[in-house]
Amino acid sequence: MVQTILILTANPQGTSQLRLDQEVRDIEEGLQRAKQRDQFILEQKWAVRPRDIQRAMLDINPSIIHFSGHGTGDEGLVFEDETGSAKLVDGEALAGLFELFAEQVECVVLNGCYSEVQAEAIAQHVNYVIGMKKAIPDKAAIEFAVGFYDALGAGKPVEFAHKFGCAAIRLAGIPEQLTPVLKKKPNINEKENLPLKQLSVTNEPASETSQELTDSDREILTELLIRSGRAEYSARKALCIKIGIEANQLGFLRQSTDADFALELISYLHDTDNKKALCQICKELEVVFKTGKYAANLESIKSKLNYK
Repeated sequence: MVQTILILTANPQGTSQLRLDQEVRDIEEGLQRAKQRDQFILEQKWAVRPRDIQRAMLDINPSIIHFSGHGTGDEGLVFEDETGSAKLVDGEALAGLFELFAEQVECVVLNGCYSEVQAEAIAQHVNYVIGMKKAIPDKAAIEFAVGFYDALGAGKPVEFAHKFGCAAIRLAGIPEQLTPVLKKKPNINEKENLPLKQLSVTNEPASETSQELTDSDREILTELLIRSGRAEYSARKALCIKIGIEANQLGFLRQSTDADFALELISYLHDTDNKKALCQICKELEVVFKTGKYAANLESIKSKLNYK
C-alpha cells in the first residue's frame, strides 16, 4: 500500500528564517533514491494557515504528516494567518483535528523547536508522534528529517527510523541527538497495530520482552560506567573490544573527560539500537556492582534489554 507523506511548512514574516526548502528537497531526494520509493507519495504545502491543514487532510488523506517550522512550547506551533504573520496553534487543537483522521494517520513528525508538548497531545490519538524537547538548530533538524525518511524508505519501521535520525545528527557532529523524542499512543498494540506495517522488516523480529530504555536508564548506565573506571582513557579501547564495536570508528573515543566519553558511548549505542553492546556493558558493570541499589538498577535495565 502506498503511503502519502504530507509536508506542512510555515515561516511567517517576523520570525527567524529557516532552511525549509533545503529540508524538503533533501527529504525528497532521499525518498527518490530509496529502494522502496514506489511506496511513497510526497505532498507539500507551503506557508500553511490553519485552514490549509484542514483542507489538506481532506484532499490528500496522508498517513504521515511532517511539520517544518517554529515551535514555542506550551503556546503552540507557528503557522501563518491571511496576512503572512504568525498564527499560533496549540497542541490540543491539532490533536482534535488529527483525532478525526486517526484511522489513516500513522505518524506525525513535528520538526520544530519545543514541540514535545504538542507531540504529547497528538499522541493520545495517533500511534507515533515525534517532537523536539528543546530548541533544535536548522542543521540538526535537517539531518534528523533526512535520516528518518531514509530509514522509512529502506523499509524500516518508525521506531527504528527515529533512532536512525538521531544517529544521523550525531554523525554530523551536532550534539542534539537526544532532542527528537518519540511519543507513542497509550496502550498501543505493538503486534496488531504497527504503523507502516508493510515497511517493517520481517527478518528482524523485535523481542517480545524488549523495552525502550528511558532517559533515567541511560543516565544510570552512564554514571556506573564512569564509577567503574571503564570510561578512563586507558580502558576505552578494551571496553570497545569487549562490547563488540570498532573503537577506531568512534569519533568520541578521544573525549577529554571520562564523563563525556561515557555519555557519548551510551547515547551512541541507544541511538543505533545496539542492544547487544548495551547488554555487554551491563555484564561488565555487574563485575563491579554486585550488590546494593546499583545491582538492582542493572537488573532492571537488563530485563528491558531482554538480557541473557
